[in-house]
Amino acid sequence: MQPRERFIAALERRPLAGRVPHFELVFFLTMEAFGKVHPSHRHYSQWGQMEEKERKLHRLDMADIYIATAERFEHSAIFIHPNPDTVEETIRLIDILREKTGDRYFLMRHGDATFSIPNGKEMFAFAERLADDPEGLKREAQQKVEAAIRRAEAYARHGGLDGFALCADYCFNSGPFLSPRHFAELITPYLAQLTAAYRDMGFYVIKHTDGNIMPIIDQLVATKPHALHSLDPQAGVDIAEVKRRYGDQICLIGNVNCALLDTGAPEQIVESVRYALRNGMPGGGYIFSTSNCIYTGMPLKSYELMLEIWRREGVYV
Repeated sequence: MQPRERFIAALERRPLAGRVPHFELVFFLTMEAFGKVHPSHRHYSQWGQMEEKERKLHRLDMADIYIATAERFEHSAIFIHPNPDTVEETIRLIDILREKTGDRYFLMRHGDATFSIPNGKEMFAFAERLADDPEGLKREAQQKVEAAIRRAEAYARHGGLDGFALCADYCFNSGPFLSPRHFAELITPYLAQLTAAYRDMGFYVIKHTDGNIMPIIDQLVATKPHALHSLDPQAGVDIAEVKRRYGDQICLIGNVNCALLDTGAPEQIVESVRYALRNGMPGGGYIFSTSNCIYTGMPLKSYELMLEIWRREGVYV
């Protein structure tokens, strides 16, 4: 089976032999690994002044970085971050990746349209609207979902994209930014609508959110994504408990502690990896990854240690 086929089998919770699939939402250490700046860290203010031959070189370089990352670290999926981020540029990047790799890798991009934790400048305004204009927030939520569905229809017509990672973050380590009651009004119906539309188009859906999701996890699972990422242990999310409660309904992705990969001792990293594998793998429906991503500043050697344990112990027999 190709990596893409194994990734899809895990998303569909089908049994697998051999190594459990692996990917990372983002691998930002491209300077350390390949001597190249990650596509998301490049600022293309001059894009409008580039000649088409320069744009082609940029697209090819982005594709090469994604492929090199997947090959070196044995990822089954590539989460593309087009830069600039337009439908047209996404389609061009998809075409290049498919031309270079065929159907070897599962290709996804960001596709969330639901409200996420407001930033510091927007938090008070959002809270005021929550109290004074909830119906206006609902209208905005509906408009955002409809716009995302229209974009997805363009990808569906073109082909080549396998799915979406929905990356609106809802939770702090202490819990969701909205109460479960408000979450049920302002997030869940729109997340369910978006997920159903994507699935109807033939796309796979991975719902990502960091933090303590336990007060709203029933609602997240009820919206029927194929998988839930990232099962954040820094916020007390225990993959063993999530697997026990929802493993027959949804694929689980993640749970290797990013904080330990960043600053922990090797033995702590090893134990976190083993805990994730030991509790995620049984019965299938698990994809191995960190509890967020391989972010800038994380030691590459820590990620390589994580993969060493996975290669040796993350194997179905």
